[in-house]
Amino acid sequence: MDNLEEVRTMLAETAEGWTRECEAAMLTRLLQRRFGNLPSWATERIAQADLATLEEWGLRILEVGSLDEVLAG
Repeated sequence: MDNLEEVRTMLAETAEGWTRECEAAMLTRLLQRRFGNLPSWATERIAQADLATLEEWGLRILEVGSLDEVLAG
């Protein structure tokens, strides 16, 4: 039974990692489309962000006028 729980935990962590990677890739593409090539500081922030932050930034694209404003906070 312990092995099943370990597998379940591993799968959940893997799925979360994939989701975060997909969200980061989508956010990067959207930001590039809106603001052009991204500076290295922006790609680094995106690479280090957790899923909730990436989702928040994705929503901000619709509300703000600059890359700095999207990735603020």
